[in-house]
Amino acid sequence: MTKIKTTGGLKRRSFLKGSATLMGGLAAPALVSRAALASSGEINVMMWSDYLPESFVTAFEGSTGIKLNFTGIGSNEEIINKLKATGGEGFDIVSPTVNRNLLWAELGLLQPFDMTKIAIEKVNPAMALGEKHWNFGGEGTFWVPHIWGTEGVAWRTDMFTPAGEFPSYYDIWDDTNAGKTMGRGHSMLLGLGLGMERLGMMEPGSMWAAYETPEKMTEVWTMLVEHAIEKKGNIKLIWNDADTQKNGLLNEGVIVGQTWDGPPIALKNEGEPVMYRAPVEGAMAWVDGMAMPTGATNIEQVYAFIDACYNPEWAGEAIKTHGYNSPVLGADAFGGEIYAKNFADAYPGEALANLNAWPAEAPWYSEMRTEFTNKFLSA
Repeated sequence: MTKIKTTGGLKRRSFLKGSATLMGGLAAPALVSRAALASSGEINVMMWSDYLPESFVTAFEGSTGIKLNFTGIGSNEEIINKLKATGGEGFDIVSPTVNRNLLWAELGLLQPFDMTKIAIEKVNPAMALGEKHWNFGGEGTFWVPHIWGTEGVAWRTDMFTPAGEFPSYYDIWDDTNAGKTMGRGHSMLLGLGLGMERLGMMEPGSMWAAYETPEKMTEVWTMLVEHAIEKKGNIKLIWNDADTQKNGLLNEGVIVGQTWDGPPIALKNEGEPVMYRAPVEGAMAWVDGMAMPTGATNIEQVYAFIDACYNPEWAGEAIKTHGYNSPVLGADAFGGEIYAKNFADAYPGEALANLNAWPAEAPWYSEMRTEFTNKFLSA
């Protein structure tokens, strides 16, 4: 497992522009390329449910004349299952996470981009991982970055206080918070394992070693799921998308949960008593991207869409709504002071130096993880 390495005193802007290890509308047509402005028609986008705020959609449709048909999803598995069901047809852009490359390489459901039509130099080179990790069979680049963020811990500031500066993944499972916590099936199990390692309940490095062989995964996850089942009664809610996370914190009695960064930060921006922070064990960092299915039909519109996503002002404006981060250089400058404060709150001290990048997942790992997760969920 690779820890993201940073230098001392690293701040938001230098993190976005420097090195890292990671696998109302805007009436500003002058900010998009001539190719985008010359486009029209429609585009069918399947993307994470909160990634395309109204500000972006309005700016994109108004400037390009392209109608954006949006299908929201809450997991990588949904993308794969929908494309498997249609044989790669029905969508022009989908949004897989960078560490799922080994699985997508075997599926044959994507086609490479014409990189001469994508201004990849507009994004942080540390996150432009498509050429290296998504070049299937030497055929070209099948993935470009779109949004990055982390999974950590969110809590109600009026109902919960972490034991120290940083919360812990184990707070979600602790008996003290029984019946008032939430998480997503497979990733909250990983978080539980990291918490158990920190508390001396599992050998250090066990969760990352499980990615190496099926035998090691069986050993580690058997122990992990046994403990999770014992503690399952402490979990109030299993979430599967951004809205479920928000509803849990606002309406379902959840006081602390393992969440993505965007949903709780969006609530915080709305004035709700909610905080998000990297836990003591290190937040899980991810980069979601854009890929083109084999059955994409609106090819010109695909490149116009990517061009718009790489517009720093539009990407920065979207930050204010969805609460995640953009790999586009200069986008953070348009995120405003609130974004800067939220970033500082989420990653104080050495939090950025302790980020964990999700490892690449072999197909066998994904299959086994699903089996272990289902055993926990059905218990």
